[in-house]
Amino acid sequence: MTAVPQAAEAAPLNRGMITLSIMLATLIQTLDSTIANVALPHMQGALSASQDEITWVLTSYIVAAAIATPLTGWLADQMGVKRLLGVAIAGFTVASALCGLSETLGEIVASRLAQGLFGASLVPLSQSILLDINPREKQGQAMAVWGMGVMVGPVLGPTLGGWLTDSYNWRWVFFINVPIGAFALFGVSTFLPAREPLKQIRFDLFGFATLALAIGALQALLDRGEQLDWFNSLEIRIEALVTVISFAFFIVHTATSGPDTFFRYQLLKDRNFATGTFFIFVIGAVLYATRALLPPMLQNLMGYPVATTGLVTAPSGAGTMIAMLIAGRLLRRIDARVLLLFGFLVSAYALWQMMQYTIVLSPSDIVWPGVVQGFGLGFVFVPLSALTFSTLTPQLRADGTATYSLMRNIGSSIGISIVQTFVTRGTQIAHSDLAANVTVFNPAIQPMLADGSRYDMALLNQQITQQAQMIAYLNDFKMMFVATLVVIPLLMLIRPSGGGSADAGHAAMD
Repeated sequence: MTAVPQAAEAAPLNRGMITLSIMLATLIQTLDSTIANVALPHMQGALSASQDEITWVLTSYIVAAAIATPLTGWLADQMGVKRLLGVAIAGFTVASALCGLSETLGEIVASRLAQGLFGASLVPLSQSILLDINPREKQGQAMAVWGMGVMVGPVLGPTLGGWLTDSYNWRWVFFINVPIGAFALFGVSTFLPAREPLKQIRFDLFGFATLALAIGALQALLDRGEQLDWFNSLEIRIEALVTVISFAFFIVHTATSGPDTFFRYQLLKDRNFATGTFFIFVIGAVLYATRALLPPMLQNLMGYPVATTGLVTAPSGAGTMIAMLIAGRLLRRIDARVLLLFGFLVSAYALWQMMQYTIVLSPSDIVWPGVVQGFGLGFVFVPLSALTFSTLTPQLRADGTATYSLMRNIGSSIGISIVQTFVTRGTQIAHSDLAANVTVFNPAIQPMLADGSRYDMALLNQQITQQAQMIAYLNDFKMMFVATLVVIPLLMLIRPSGGGSADAGHAAMD
């Protein structure tokens, strides 16, 4: 589907204002995936919620967004891109205000659900519109601008959320969206040309229901698995069973029900799109897993305050922005696959630097590997977005961008769950191995045992626990380093951009 080709022939596009408006909408959506994290303790007291209950402020948003994202393509066909985007921005902005006004846990969870449902289409629609309003030679730069909102938002979220919470109160974590959303809505309503909706397409209720159930159960499993000790919990086993059965029904239904199924299986016939979607899944896992590891490591293991943690992790976003601007320009002159290779190698080097961490780190030891990793991911994200959609027809673009965003989000959820589980279990294993050396036969331990001081033994156990946690974190960084290197050979599956089935669609816009 293409958002604006008919309107583009009638009047010149104000690409600058359209881009600014949709990127503001994208920014508030991606910020909200992480901005509330640091405010949870303050919300917990204000809303009289338990530790388990307050986490639903995060999970309700994530699950709702994951379920609603696949609807983007179908809704855009029925309502038109401009109308759907306007409804999404307005709904997200109102839901943000309701979050800030909430007085009970039930109210804020319901408001966060609404935020997730309305915000789900913002990221895929913004990508689709930017691809539609820009000619092929400018799409690299367009994807660089889009990538800034998508990649930098989650990185800056905790820093901005911490500042707003400390300077004002937790409600401003949500109120900040209101003026930005209002401006974005005004820009979209004023400058984005309207397009008549496509012919009415039958809604595949069974396909959507099975996919939504599978995604919702998977998200619930990933969010609560570590807390409930994974498959030792009946709830987790039920959620895993629901995920597998629902997804199996969805696959069989899609494969046997003809062309009018909910999922456009034509997307998988495009090699670039299929490979690019797998890559964005891996990037989501590696990027967000790293962001999930560093704050608890710095705060719990090394005693960094929340504000300092935000300051030393935020510069990675600067590295991403710089790389995206450079990559967007280089994409015109250099094979995008070469830029991808460079980006993956730089990202792997940053993870190798993180593998050298010790229990004593200066702020610069945290900042520079983060900047390097952000720089590498910027060089991956821009050419990957351009290549993934370079051979995709405009009619499939809205469905493709929705699937692309969904896979990035699922990758991040799986990555975060895996690394957190490995940290917990790795700490237990390393602690057991280190504690095995605390015996009466160890000369270094004998004076302590002879003295019989419980304080000394408690202090020793604390140091062993810290070292065990550090070992677990380093093993996680090593795992992500290996995963980054392993996917590099798959670059050979991607065809270079230029030509292909998208040319006709772009010719209409040029």
